[in-house]
Amino acid sequence: MNSSLVGNHSGRPFCLLAISYLETINFCLLEVVIIVFLMVLIISGNIIVIFVFHCAPLLNHHTTSYFIQTMAYADLLVGVSCLVPSLSLLHYPIVLSESLVCQIFGYVVSVLKSVSMASLACISIDRYIAITKPLTYNTLVTPWRLRICILTIWLYSCLVFLPSFHWGKPGYHGDVFQWCANSWNTDPYFTLFIVVMLYAPAAFIVCFTYFNIFRICQQHTKEINERRVRFSSQDGEAGEAQPCPDKRYAMVLFRITSVFYILWLPYIIYFLLESSNVYSNRVASFLTTWLAISNSFCNCVIYSLSNSVFQKGLKRLSGAICASCARQRVAKDSSTSRSKRSSNGCHV
Repeated sequence: MNSSLVGNHSGRPFCLLAISYLETINFCLLEVVIIVFLMVLIISGNIIVIFVFHCAPLLNHHTTSYFIQTMAYADLLVGVSCLVPSLSLLHYPIVLSESLVCQIFGYVVSVLKSVSMASLACISIDRYIAITKPLTYNTLVTPWRLRICILTIWLYSCLVFLPSFHWGKPGYHGDVFQWCANSWNTDPYFTLFIVVMLYAPAAFIVCFTYFNIFRICQQHTKEINERRVRFSSQDGEAGEAQPCPDKRYAMVLFRITSVFYILWLPYIIYFLLESSNVYSNRVASFLTTWLAISNSFCNCVIYSLSNSVFQKGLKRLSGAICASCARQRVAKDSSTSRSKRSSNGCHV
């Protein structure tokens, strides 16, 4: 961001949102509340997703579970990394210099969100192969190839944003730090590089694959219904329309992908405008960035509300936790009653 947008001449704490500053406290109240609230939601939500995947073996039946778990781990690390700006806004002492912390923090979060974006693209490719080549799918998509693909996603994400240390700011809520806002500017060439190497290919892959997935599913649904009507008319029974069996699972993944791009679109637009020196505003920077970061929690909500197998796994996990708590409570009550009986015996 431009240095003209921010300043700290009155000794007040550096706050991106002017309404967050109060005379009675010495830190940015609204920023801290927003960041801590999202941090708690992101960490708790993704921990639940990870535990449910381990408790529900049926969820691992789909190869997309590899990528969904990768996204969950990346989103969990995003939530953990949010602790850094929280401590900075609360003015906790940091061992390293603010410029280095700012750059490392922006790089790490950029890599993690790139992993999520690339994983969504790989999920769409996986579903496309499953629908277009169902007979050869198991030979094309193997666990070994999936692991190689996930490793490639992490390595590619790390390499794409590596030039940010010398080329320019990748964005991604680095402006929480004052040095980022004053001294670390976005570069139009670096922005173009990220768009060409990450944003554009991922968006094109997602649009192409899901368009063809729903087109093929619609065609399959039409063929299935025509066959059911033909056979039911021969048997004298009315046939009911049946949807494509792959379409329901594709819809869940499509919702996750759609919400991801809807939440990230305002930030991407602002990032392009800022790097082109067309528009720059610290409030818009903060709000669009943390709106995008909130996607790390939205994935958990969408998947838990849309996938029946995930819901069963969540019920199993909650049932196991409740049973464990009940056993501990019974054990505690029994030990308490024994201690009371023993103490009463001593006084008699």
